[in-house]
Amino acid sequence: MIRKSATQFLTAFILLGIGSAAFAHPGHDVSGLGAGLMHPFSGFDHLLAMVAVGLWAAQSGGRKIWLLPAAFMLMMAVGAKFALIYPFLSLVESGIAASVLVLGIIIALSLKLSVRLSVAITALFGFFHGYAHGLEMFGAIEAETYALGFLATTAALHLAGIAVGVATRIRFVHLPQTLGAAIAASGVWLLSTI
Repeated sequence: MIRKSATQFLTAFILLGIGSAAFAHPGHDVSGLGAGLMHPFSGFDHLLAMVAVGLWAAQSGGRKIWLLPAAFMLMMAVGAKFALIYPFLSLVESGIAASVLVLGIIIALSLKLSVRLSVAITALFGFFHGYAHGLEMFGAIEAETYALGFLATTAALHLAGIAVGVATRIRFVHLPQTLGAAIAASGVWLLSTI
């Protein structure tokens, strides 16, 4: 019963989010902390990737439980800064969609990767997400507080993924894998719409 309810909730969540995937990218008004806090929720691709990092961290355990979110957030900040310096990087949307697909596959298959490879993958994807956020900051009033906002929300989404991963370890062992498969399927859809 609980598994069926979780599957139904996830399906509804994905269907509701599909229509909003394009909203988290350049062309919207950006100003201050509130806009930064809300920005990761405005794009399904960002939301899924950030929760997926937390799920993967919880699934991996050990040092990865804090290393993966930290690597993502650090490189997200670097990516945002890089976007302000060089706003012409191509394939950012493809990198973001690929992050959803790859993170979903890793979770679905419960892949055991080395710490270095896990951090490298997470950092690369964090860079792409940060770069997209950084493009939003051009001409923004209070760009620094906007950046703090999207970093704070990212941390909260990572923690949500960690909480789900930890809470399901004993009774619902396969739920993270099911969520990973749904995240990967969303990544395939996102790549097909680019």
